[in-house]
Amino acid sequence: MGRRTTRTRQAGIEQAVDLGVAELRPDPQRAGGVTLLVDGVPQSYVDPTDPTYLHFDYVRRIASVVDAIAPAGTPLRVLHLGGGALTLPRYVAATRPGSTQLVVERDAALVELVGRALPLPADFDVRIRVDDVREVVGRSTDGPFDLVIGDVYRGAAMAGGVGTASFATGLRRMLSADGVYTLNVTDLPPLVLSRVQAATLRAAYGDVCVLAARTMLRGRRYGNVVLAASGTPGRLPVDRLVRAALRDPVPGIVLHGPALDEFTAHTQPSPD
Repeated sequence: MGRRTTRTRQAGIEQAVDLGVAELRPDPQRAGGVTLLVDGVPQSYVDPTDPTYLHFDYVRRIASVVDAIAPAGTPLRVLHLGGGALTLPRYVAATRPGSTQLVVERDAALVELVGRALPLPADFDVRIRVDDVREVVGRSTDGPFDLVIGDVYRGAAMAGGVGTASFATGLRRMLSADGVYTLNVTDLPPLVLSRVQAATLRAAYGDVCVLAARTMLRGRRYGNVVLAASGTPGRLPVDRLVRAALRDPVPGIVLHGPALDEFTAHTQPSPD
């Protein structure tokens, strides 16, 4: 591997990493805020001085799952598939002290860059493993976890293999008896990928809900859809998720039960 080139760009950092070119771009509107982009696509936003600040609405929807699945402040065992700039590991550590977290990130150079430029506080119990998430789930030697957060992307596309039925089933074996899996899906109208992923998780887990902006579910724009799944009926805190979605600066909708039946009608799970 050749020598990596790092350069400053408008007071930020740009560097070639294993899977593209990463840029850490300071937010001119918020002191301390930084956006991580890979090949020009935003991947993460962090404010190391305030790990509870969540800039992207889909990240707030995932955080609403973190907030709702256990009483406030209760430590969790969390597996993060995909690391980026470690926005959600920071949030979990700050809001649930004592949590133990494992982050699986394939790009070793990106891990080094984030660790150097945006280091985690020393008291955050976050382990980072450079590996392919499909290999980790296939071996299934870690866990059990209370929560798994899936956000595995290369640019704007979901990494191959992580949306299949076998991946979802293998991941379920890493969860505790009442564990929850939440997944970020980027999609565009008519939300074919989101419907397929919802059907896939329903086949593997049974109980699923979908969280997204109203405009997203009405088919008006490209964006993010968040899914939450559990193998235990009634485990998903749907009422709390609905309240959080309504309070969000970008109002959201939660689909569950009959509404999800309609959303996934005539949709088959993703084949392997």
